[in-house]
Amino acid sequence: MHLGMRHIRCFVAVAEELHFGRAAERLSISQPTLSRTIQYIEQEIGVVLFERSNRHVALTDAGTNFLGGCTKALTNIEGAINHALKTTSGETGRLVIGYTDIAIAGELSPILKSFRQRYPDIEVEPRHDYTHAQLNDLEAGVLDFGFLTGPVVRGGYETVTVQRDRFVVVLYESHPLTALPEIPLTALADEPFVLGTTANWTHYHQHLYNLCRLAGFEPKVVQSASNSEGIFGLIACEMGISVQTESVQNYFRKGLEIRPLKDCDETVSTVAIWSETRASPVKQRFIDHLKSYPHQIGALQR
Repeated sequence: MHLGMRHIRCFVAVAEELHFGRAAERLSISQPTLSRTIQYIEQEIGVVLFERSNRHVALTDAGTNFLGGCTKALTNIEGAINHALKTTSGETGRLVIGYTDIAIAGELSPILKSFRQRYPDIEVEPRHDYTHAQLNDLEAGVLDFGFLTGPVVRGGYETVTVQRDRFVVVLYESHPLTALPEIPLTALADEPFVLGTTANWTHYHQHLYNLCRLAGFEPKVVQSASNSEGIFGLIACEMGISVQTESVQNYFRKGLEIRPLKDCDETVSTVAIWSETRASPVKQRFIDHLKSYPHQIGALQR
């Protein structure tokens, strides 16, 4: 059987108009050409699709059933064409995006929200992981983008800074230092610290330890957890205090108090990173979104 979309469109036009003249005009072909096409379809299928006379055209039962299938076929092929066009233009597709605790507590949430509102047909799969693991996954092609603790200088990749966080002190609510509106870093020299695990929080710890060394001490770490929620839970148990980024204020946990560090202008950056090789259309959509994002604070770096 040799039937194509042209044949199906001709049949559907006649079936909907029930008039060969109007159907031919709708298709912008001659009426004799349309009549021959319908005859060809009937011969190929081996059934009569229309009852026709000089004044009357009607579908047979077989024609009615055939119309249902043809309508579905046209809908499916038009959907496939539209999907292909959207894929080519980057309006549909899939992105896998890595993120840290700091990123998801800060600008990443509004970045993804606004992107998904603008491109609802693009599937976004966020994956939580640590900075070093994201870098490995980017190298392996597992991630399309990473949102991690910077700065990062890596050949073959582009980065853009999406947020800068100041440092804050996280305390349990009965801690004596909560009486201060701001806390000097030196006041924490003898405090027990609760931090992220050394293996996973390496990049953040580099910032924090450098800051503490400038103040003349090393943090006395008594407890560690793999994520921010675990850190805050241990602090709420009064096991210690912590120095985190100000984005943690977007987490709410009963029993905790947050105070800024006094006389400290140091910040921790969160950067978006991706391979600088030629981007697919859907990846380019996200890159353009990042560059135009209202709160984007860093210049594009190579």
